[in-house]
Amino acid sequence: MKKLLPILLALIGTGAGIGAGIFLAPSGDAAAPAGEHAATPSQAADDHGDAAGPIYVKMNNQFVIPIVAKDRVQSLVVLSLSLEIMGAGQEIVYNQEPKLRDVFLRVLFDHANIGGFEGNFTESTRMEILRRSLHEAARNVLGPMVGDVLITEIARQDS
Repeated sequence: MKKLLPILLALIGTGAGIGAGIFLAPSGDAAAPAGEHAATPSQAADDHGDAAGPIYVKMNNQFVIPIVAKDRVQSLVVLSLSLEIMGAGQEIVYNQEPKLRDVFLRVLFDHANIGGFEGNFTESTRMEILRRSLHEAARNVLGPMVGDVLITEIARQDS
């Protein structure tokens, strides 16, 4: 009987958890099909034309920028970027992502080569220069649908 009680409690707990999950599950499709990007609530509302305003599209992978000094990698800067898109252009952004990544890497490498990631690299004037350059590059690819480029994460790892 002592060994049966923990098993019985585990089964009751599991059953209650499954029941609560089914009862509290959102109506409709709970998950996006494999290979598609899940939409945030603002993106889903925008796709149906219910909400006005921008949507935010996160670039799939981080950007890794080497900082080279004296012919060796001195440090690495890792960035995550998101785009503020006016209208329902999420699919366009993902279709153009290889081109966007290329132009963003060019801007980031240029910023690194002029010393933008050295010293106090998060200083507001340096970050503003970088944001403006990234925004201009994104508009060259996607046009006026790009409202802004957001730097959502940034870190430098020195070796």
